[in-house]
Amino acid sequence: MKKWICLLGGLCLLHLGAAATEVVKAVSPDGDLVMNVTLKEGSPFYTLTYKGTPVVLESALGLNGNAEWNRDMVLASVDSASYDRSWKPLYGERSEIPDRYTVYLATFGGLKDRDRQAVKLQLEIRAYDEGVAFRYRFLEGGGYLHIDREYTEYTLPEGTWAYHTPRAQTEYTKRPLKDWPTETDRPLVLELPSGLYLCLTEAQVVDYVRTKFDLSTAKPHTVISAMYGAVDEIAPFDTPWRVMMVAEEPGQLLEHNYLLLNLNPPCALEQTWWIRPGKVMREVTLSTQGGKDLVDFAVKHHLQYVHFDAGWYGNEYSKASDATTVTVDPLRNPNNDLDLEEVVRYAHERGIGVWLYVNQRALAAQLDTLLPLYHRWGIKGIKFGFVQVGSHLWTKWMHDAVKKCAQYQLMVDIHDEYRPTGFSRTYPNLLTQEGIRGNEEMPDARNNLILPFTRFVAGAADYTIAYYSRDFQKYDPQRLDQIELGKRELKTTSAHQLAMAVVYYSPLQFLYWYDRPSDCGDEPELAFFDRVPTMWDDTRVLNGQIGEYITVVRRSGNDWFLGAMTCLEGRELTVALDFLPEGKRYRAHIYRDGSVSMATRTKVQVETREVDAQTTLSVKMYPSGGEAIWFEAIE
Repeated sequence: MKKWICLLGGLCLLHLGAAATEVVKAVSPDGDLVMNVTLKEGSPFYTLTYKGTPVVLESALGLNGNAEWNRDMVLASVDSASYDRSWKPLYGERSEIPDRYTVYLATFGGLKDRDRQAVKLQLEIRAYDEGVAFRYRFLEGGGYLHIDREYTEYTLPEGTWAYHTPRAQTEYTKRPLKDWPTETDRPLVLELPSGLYLCLTEAQVVDYVRTKFDLSTAKPHTVISAMYGAVDEIAPFDTPWRVMMVAEEPGQLLEHNYLLLNLNPPCALEQTWWIRPGKVMREVTLSTQGGKDLVDFAVKHHLQYVHFDAGWYGNEYSKASDATTVTVDPLRNPNNDLDLEEVVRYAHERGIGVWLYVNQRALAAQLDTLLPLYHRWGIKGIKFGFVQVGSHLWTKWMHDAVKKCAQYQLMVDIHDEYRPTGFSRTYPNLLTQEGIRGNEEMPDARNNLILPFTRFVAGAADYTIAYYSRDFQKYDPQRLDQIELGKRELKTTSAHQLAMAVVYYSPLQFLYWYDRPSDCGDEPELAFFDRVPTMWDDTRVLNGQIGEYITVVRRSGNDWFLGAMTCLEGRELTVALDFLPEGKRYRAHIYRDGSVSMATRTKVQVETREVDAQTTLSVKMYPSGGEAIWFEAIE
């Protein structure tokens, strides 16, 4: 819904003398964020402030392409406009997303003392209340581009700390801006000495390379852009957005992650009725009976999908494996007794959809054959496995594959190193993606308390929530930190895993990742997994500190759901329920870790009480623990 548009237009230049002769001042609608762009002797630089506090100190801009656009530049014009509107996503963390910003278009008309280039460069800046984004635009057609270096840098105040992770599925470590062992993946969250939080990331990476971050060897306290490789294109052409989000509290970064969606085009699909988020569990026996048993479990526990994992069409790593056939890998099921057509029929009769895992080796070789075939089979979605990402070739291939899946009404979940940059707004059949150190790695609680403020700023993540993957003979939630755990054993409590279904957003939410239907003991707390949805009308972060704790509440219709998690230390939080509407009563179904003396293996205590907006709850969590609450509206 568009509310108002105010065209400002014209030049916006300030003259500062010979050293810095032109300035473009980009200001957020609320006036708090200001990005100043200057040309100093023909070289572009910028600064960023928040309420007058320096966030990014003087830093270089520019890239190459058809020329070196970081020196001898001439600013021809600056145009600007303001927008205040909102839009309704097909699904998401909120039912309506604000899109309020001021845009500035700085056009560079040529290069000093050299021949004018056939292609003009434009710097587009969007200043939002949530952050500032900019991209480079090569305007005129006919010019060949070879982009292999970006000069964009981010010089931070001395004393800044960064949450560094080498790859999409590795651990985070908190490091100063020196002596990094590797480049770091995005989003990159930084704690500034002023107490502010800065998140550096990118949006709309569709026809480009992935860009990570590294430290400058020439300038202290400076983060630079690290392109995966070269991009060869023809103008007109836009680079992805470079995004700087600023927050006073770390939870605001998560609350404002819709900014990346705003930086992508609107939905390109005319028909979207077939795109249905939901909960899913994987089938690992790769047998007909195993598939039917899982369908029955899905019906009983209000899951919407079952997923046949790797091996259903042969060895996923072999190029010889044919994903048009059901030929089970003998290492996974030597009986080869999977009648997939029968399982799909059985599932469809019971309202359950079927997903299939396909390795990128098969997708790259057979995509145009597989998609119409799976559509005829009645398959609802594909999980892309072991994807090759980063290069221009494979980044473009990946997003083109998602577009092709939409032509055959197939939803997508991309696993392994891929991290989102907002493409799901344009093609919402891309429900989710991995790009996270999740339960496949059995990480500890500290990892889990860094993720909401870092990885989830990029968007939905398929963490693969598990539940029964532990040795219940020795399980004591109060003493979990003192128990020697196995490699494939959960290092967090049962209530911690329950809370993930709220804290961790994924419209396709995998539950019971390492579990089978036979593992289930019908514990009473499974009612929370049964009830929790995967798409939301509102999302709020009530409290939180990176790596320490978090409390998130989300609304679906009239009901609210709360997830609270803590790290390796236990803690007690006081939570005011003032997010509930005034004058309404709710039945709070509370699921928290209990004592070892409890009768159930999972040791989860269940409590029900009536609450309203004036109620304050005490959330007490054991080390590596959590608490989950379903607030059921009382009519």
